[in-house]
Amino acid sequence: GILEKIRLYLIKKLLPHLEDRRKYHQEFASSTSFHGVHNIVQTQSKTRKVLWLLVVTGCLAIVIWQIYSRFIYYFSWPTTTTVVVQYVENVKFPAVTFCNLNRFQAHAVSNLRIIFLIWNIVSGVLQKFSMEDKYAQELNDFLLGNQKFSIKEFTRKNGFYLNSSTLLECDFFGKPCYPQDFEHVFTEYGNCFTFNYNDLPARRVSLSGRGLHLLFDVQQEKFTDEPALGYTDAGITFVIHSPKELPRFDGLGLLTPVGMHAQVSIRQLKSIIQEYPWGECKPDIKLQYHKIYSINGCLQECKARYIQDWCGCLPFILPGNGTECDLLKFYNCVYPAVYDIEIKGLCTVGTHNSTCPAPCEETDYPTTITYSSFGGEKAIKYFSAKLKKSPEYVRQNLVRIDIKYHDLSYKITQQQKALTISELLADVGGQLGLFCGASMITIIELLEYIFTNFCWICIFLLLKAPEMPQWNNPSQNQPTHKEKKKGIQEC
Repeated sequence: GILEKIRLYLIKKLLPHLEDRRKYHQEFASSTSFHGVHNIVQTQSKTRKVLWLLVVTGCLAIVIWQIYSRFIYYFSWPTTTTVVVQYVENVKFPAVTFCNLNRFQAHAVSNLRIIFLIWNIVSGVLQKFSMEDKYAQELNDFLLGNQKFSIKEFTRKNGFYLNSSTLLECDFFGKPCYPQDFEHVFTEYGNCFTFNYNDLPARRVSLSGRGLHLLFDVQQEKFTDEPALGYTDAGITFVIHSPKELPRFDGLGLLTPVGMHAQVSIRQLKSIIQEYPWGECKPDIKLQYHKIYSINGCLQECKARYIQDWCGCLPFILPGNGTECDLLKFYNCVYPAVYDIEIKGLCTVGTHNSTCPAPCEETDYPTTITYSSFGGEKAIKYFSAKLKKSPEYVRQNLVRIDIKYHDLSYKITQQQKALTISELLADVGGQLGLFCGASMITIIELLEYIFTNFCWICIFLLLKAPEMPQWNNPSQNQPTHKEKKKGIQEC
């Protein structure tokens, strides 16, 4: 049948004779570009055969070990870090956010303790504050009796303000600046104001040693100062950050006390991180309410989503377009929700599989800050006459801050792949060439040889397979026509 025709075709066409197969093996061993094999086949001395066999086997073992180690190293996803210092003619000036260490004006606060506790609850969304249980009943009574009280509007109207009386001097690279050049933002310090919020192209520095010069009057007598509630310092706190990112004070804020002159020297540091599995960043992640991705912005949006789902409202201190939470919602839902988010780890940061992985590109501003006492005797008399205040007032309220670039350069710290695909192939090719004299052509020759022998083995096994039964033959139990005829003749 069909199987028999296949057998005949394979025998005549595809399966060569034994002598032809031996000749094929001999020719391959003699002509292959895999060095050393022809020395094993062609030499007549048995000693040389054994020696060359050991040499070829040893080199092959070393090649396999080296290639294996290179693949193991590649799949460990190694990286290297390069640091490049780039000098430029001008460099962008960062954003700087300033806050008064005392959050509220004293004349507007009838019960400082309640306002302080309320603000701790609100700002706890950004930075966790602990609240003592002994104030819980007093706070609850205040919230029930003042349900229309808005801590947002109260803080905006009665918190730290920036005008000609608190910002006495402002100069950016030789040009005057004004309170209108600062953007209002809410932070854990209440009202804060950001210079260069919109990243204006004109705000570039083309000469080191010059930058932003400010003189603040913190007006201690107008603002609260209650050590029992945490108001222990007087001065200005500020943070230097990218104009496209939100200010972050926890652990990053710089402090300048009253009566001091702070000279801040900054550098620009750009960090480039590889994507997973070499690094921890995810290049496709985007934020809804921020221009560029940052861990702080991502963390705020993550908290905003969970609080919006749980409480049906959105804290004004977080980004989003939801309904603003009132004080009762803050106290009864938002504050416990933030605690739950931190305990359960719902908004994690750092690794590629976390909610907020590391950014692929990030700009930081490392600072060096030095202090000196503000003003000599003549300077104190000058400002005392100018402000019509006593010399003691000048020493207890004025703060001078100078922010400038150390030099016109920026540093790039870049994480790179320690071993790329092309380098891996070059390593493999080098090991093959060094120990076996092999190349890509050699590999193709070996694959062709293996494939040809594999086909011969398959054909041989097929020819040795048992014959297919003839299902259309008469049954052995029934006599055939010839057997019947023979039986009749014998009979």
